Amino acid sequence: MRGWLQPHRIVLILIGLALVWLCVTQMRWDWLPKYAPMMAEGLWRTIWLLVLSSIFGMALAIPLGLAQAAGPWFLATPARIFCTVIRGTPLLLQIWLLYYGLGSLFPQFPWIRESDLWPILRQAWPYALLALTLSFAGYEGEVMRGAFRSVPRGQLEAARAMGMPRHLILWRIWLPQALRAVLPTLGGETVLQMKATPLVATITVVEIYAVASRVRQDTFIIYEPLLLLALAYLALAGLIVLAFRWFENRGPVRHRPG
Repeated sequence: MRGWLQPHRIVLILIGLALVWLCVTQMRWDWLPKYAPMMAEGLWRTIWLLVLSSIFGMALAIPLGLAQAAGPWFLATPARIFCTVIRGTPLLLQIWLLYYGLGSLFPQFPWIRESDLWPILRQAWPYALLALTLSFAGYEGEVMRGAFRSVPRGQLEAARAMGMPRHLILWRIWLPQALRAVLPTLGGETVLQMKATPLVATITVVEIYAVASRVRQDTFIIYEPLLLLALAYLALAGLIVLAFRWFENRGPVRHRPG
């Protein structure tokens, strides 16, 4: 306990308490009860957009990285082009191209308009989720390429010499070590993915940033909604960092001999 209560931490705690006191006593929060349900719904939409796009994006990034690291040219070249295009264009442009481009093509096909998927495809959130997923996959595909190449080739050659099938080599040796090496970077990329979610508000997806903007427009109160928005993002970022540190600590620990 004494080691934790160091002088700089005590100063930070006092500064934090002073800021909380100023926020409670000097700012307007009478709008919060009215907009709290909407903000909770927007926060939930932000969370599931982040979680789903990260999971789907990582599922796509693994084969993209593997294709670039060890695949034949007809797989490596498209994967490299995809990652280059995604990383070289703004996410906002990708969102608009999918929503205003692809989304405007679907109504022209009667078999799509009359299908059971049309009530979903006419909404904005599928295009937002697709854009965030492709963006995450493009960045993490490059990260996974480096992670696959960082695994010592001697281990893979030894597994082949022992007669282990290729799919088992990938599943038991190559992929676990690559994921282990990429965990610190993946945590930071997930935080960046969270901070990119406000861009989906430009295509009418009502996540927490869009709710804060509506509060400003309705009440002309500027700082309080933005401060609450910043606290929400800080809390989400802290949870992401803690989750990835937990995963890192779950890995094998190397003990020094003697």
